[in-house]
Amino acid sequence: MKIGCIQIDIAYGKPEINFSKVEQWVQKGAEDGNDVLLLPELWNTGYDLTRLDEIADQDARKSIAFLKDLAKKWEVQLVAGSVANHTANGIKNTLLVFNRTGELVKTYSKLHLFKLMDEHLHLTAGTEDGHFELEGLPAAGFICYDIRFPEWIRKHVVEGAQVLFVVAEWPLPRIQHWKSLLVARAIENQAFVVACNRVGEDPANTFGGHSLIIDPWGEILSEGGTDEEIVSADVDFSVIEDIRKRIPIFEDRRPDFY
Repeated sequence: MKIGCIQIDIAYGKPEINFSKVEQWVQKGAEDGNDVLLLPELWNTGYDLTRLDEIADQDARKSIAFLKDLAKKWEVQLVAGSVANHTANGIKNTLLVFNRTGELVKTYSKLHLFKLMDEHLHLTAGTEDGHFELEGLPAAGFICYDIRFPEWIRKHVVEGAQVLFVVAEWPLPRIQHWKSLLVARAIENQAFVVACNRVGEDPANTFGGHSLIIDPWGEILSEGGTDEEIVSADVDFSVIEDIRKRIPIFEDRRPDFY
């Protein structure tokens, strides 16, 4: 399976520009032969949090219709990043996942809000898990700050996830944390990690890119830089079983003690 991370800049608070850009990049990713494409976090608005009442997508309806059509048109699976989603229970940071026929197979709203970027002042945390399947492959989705909570990631792997999809707007000054945390999540869970980060700047931050595709040994299969690009790799999920037999960490866990 060929997987690609669409590592793009995001126009601050300008959804129409971002929709147009995403359409172009999904077409490019599909034409390049990717079976699964990822988008970054909050790609519709960026971190224009103080204006979300005005610019967030009502119940993600526009985003869902748009992404459904793209997935169906290009016959590609979309782990379609997250969008600012104006719900009856507050504005949420919501991940959307679509299969090749355009069916919406998962919504997951960010569980862990990042106070250093004032998310807790403008967003409402989700309450659901990140589990989904793509063509029979057990997977889970996470958003940015989630990766600093290994117990949340492990819960999904214990429950069957073999690939961990991460979408983010991770700032450049902490990019080494991004890389180290993602490699650790892959090794400790013996799972693939596919992580898409944005590039560019907003009025308060410079974002670090370095989207990553990592195998269950912690080996980096593909890594982006700090420019717009599609970071792709061919992924063989059949190796997971062998790796987990060689070092049987899930058999050796002692959850009765923790």
